[in-house]
Amino acid sequence: MKRSTTALLTLGTVTAAVTGGVLFLGAGDGTGSPGRGGDGLPPATATVVRTDLVLARTVDGRIDFAQRRAVKAAVEGTVTVAAAEGRTVRRGEALYELNDKPVTLLYGPVPAFREMKKGHRGSDVLQLERNLRDLGYGAGLYVDTEYGEDTEAAVKRWQKHLNRETTGRVGRGDVVFQPGEVKVVSADAALADQVGPDAPVLTIASTRPVVRAVLEQTDGALTARGTKVEVTLPSGKTVPGKVAGTVRPEGEDGAEGGGQEGITVEVVLDGGSRVASGEDAEAAASVTFVSEAREGVLAVPVEAVVALRGENGGYGLQVVKGGTSEMIRVETGMTADGRIEVSGPGLRAGMKVGVAKP
Repeated sequence: MKRSTTALLTLGTVTAAVTGGVLFLGAGDGTGSPGRGGDGLPPATATVVRTDLVLARTVDGRIDFAQRRAVKAAVEGTVTVAAAEGRTVRRGEALYELNDKPVTLLYGPVPAFREMKKGHRGSDVLQLERNLRDLGYGAGLYVDTEYGEDTEAAVKRWQKHLNRETTGRVGRGDVVFQPGEVKVVSADAALADQVGPDAPVLTIASTRPVVRAVLEQTDGALTARGTKVEVTLPSGKTVPGKVAGTVRPEGEDGAEGGGQEGITVEVVLDGGSRVASGEDAEAAASVTFVSEAREGVLAVPVEAVVALRGENGGYGLQVVKGGTSEMIRVETGMTADGRIEVSGPGLRAGMKVGVAKP
């Protein structure tokens, strides 16, 4: 993915910005500053402004869907109806068909790990019964962790509706449990493909749109869950969002060395699917990660800050008033876009301060 980044100043570079690596007017003792012709005036001035400072990095991203994962076959068979890419599948609907039998989506956090039949107990039985109830087969069904006669009867009614053999048992591979409705991202097995146990049949994702972007390994602080983000969508619309977490880049299978080139971050958009509706998923989005923001602070160009001499040290600004100037001590804060936050007694917006000649 092509990446374009803006300059990012961190708090760790503030010292370098005001004590080295930039051109200063000079150094002062708090009473004055050298200038042109020995008159104490600087070669140029800048204005103290009240503004917002933001530390940010901007990278390219693309619209995707959250929580991509593969659905694998639980048993061996032939794909008789392949998954439909782009389709949203809900409770009770078939993800695909294997050996002319639908593999049905049901909701629940516990994966289908066994055949379920009369006499079984467990959390998988409980979530099966909840699904039968919510699908309309709950007449006479007591929802609990026991697969009893009532469960068997409800399963038979469900199987009859699906035009399946009414065994009263839920075979291994008959259902797939997922937390909620899913979107089919890709069909990994085509019609007539032979699949074996643990072979991927399709890739699914949440129906919640996200934007994925890749950050440098050194930008780990920006990947924290909840970090604020601004996304400019392919249409040009800008929407806020936040980091939901990091994900393994596509194509990685856990091989050693994966993810060394960057960190793939998943961003949730405020407003959900509504804001991403109609956007071109193939076009790049611009993602700005905000690591820190200071609102309404006084700021000057970094070049205006002077390192003060003397045992007290610190930093100052050469304030220019008419034909005279005075060095005042200031506290420095965050830097961004070539400006630095300053504060101190008597400092206010609109003041003129000395800077080095451009």
